[in-house]
Amino acid sequence: MRAADPRLPRRLLLGAAAAAALARPGFAQAPWPNRPVRLIVAYPAGGSTDIAARLLADRLARVWGQPVIVENRAGAAGTIGADSVAKSAPDGYTLLLAASPEIAIARSTQRNLPYDPVADFAPINLLAQSPFLLVAFAGLNVSNLAELTALARARPGTLNYASFGIGTSNHFVGELFKAETGLDIQHIPYRGSGPMMNDMVAGSVQLGFDTVPAALPHVRSGRLRAIGAAMLRRSPLAPDVPTFDEQGLRGFTGGSWVGLVAPARTPEPVIARIAADTDRVMQDGLARELEERGLAPENLGPAPFRAFIETEVRKWGDVARRANITAS
Repeated sequence: MRAADPRLPRRLLLGAAAAAALARPGFAQAPWPNRPVRLIVAYPAGGSTDIAARLLADRLARVWGQPVIVENRAGAAGTIGADSVAKSAPDGYTLLLAASPEIAIARSTQRNLPYDPVADFAPINLLAQSPFLLVAFAGLNVSNLAELTALARARPGTLNYASFGIGTSNHFVGELFKAETGLDIQHIPYRGSGPMMNDMVAGSVQLGFDTVPAALPHVRSGRLRAIGAAMLRRSPLAPDVPTFDEQGLRGFTGGSWVGLVAPARTPEPVIARIAADTDRVMQDGLARELEERGLAPENLGPAPFRAFIETEVRKWGDVARRANITAS
């Protein structure tokens, strides 16, 4: 048997491997997929995870010749939707477009989490990350990390930062920022990005991490100032905002992410097929569409995505312990 030609495009090799796997004896007689696929989103319609899901669903439906139905199951910081997928039949017909709260953070915030974020899912593809910007009320008169550090050290305990709520992704990023910089900044929890941003613009709170699409309009209007980007490369949507890594806070990253997972024990040939087709649509334009909406495309397959999840669970678990964030 001849070795695969190394010049062949990666997606063709993935597709060939998936096709061979599907042909193995003992696999389900009917080809997959032969009926509609449900793609669960654990958040309300209109958010970044939901938008990414609908873009992905549209492209996969065209590849598979079957409807891919996006179903929003919101609640409990994403864990209701995630739990429903973890308990679904492992046949490839129910998938989750997961985000970091229900996979990477939930173990640290929910005492009786009804699923295991690592063991109960089969990773397929990390589509993109949604890194945060740290923004400040314009009246604070700081515009970079050095100026913020100087002000916070001159006035310890008097500055505050807002989050979407206790145990949310930007609360964890805020606590990681405090730990890495050693700054004494107080946490003010809100109920979501909208109320948080309204009070930041008004000056009721001074600092906060949020996604690039949510923060950038306020930065461009002059109502907020961008201090830094919590990513290793600058966002194409905000190329003038330096990363924290550039400003001396080496390796500092934080935000959310979106990735496709299936219930654990989904047959490997199905996982391989979905991964190959997701890679295909990412290369055929989905990555560009995600980037245009403020997401940083990744396109990591099953094995690297699993390693990424395991690293994320450890990272945010360590932050919870250091910040004394307890599960409730």
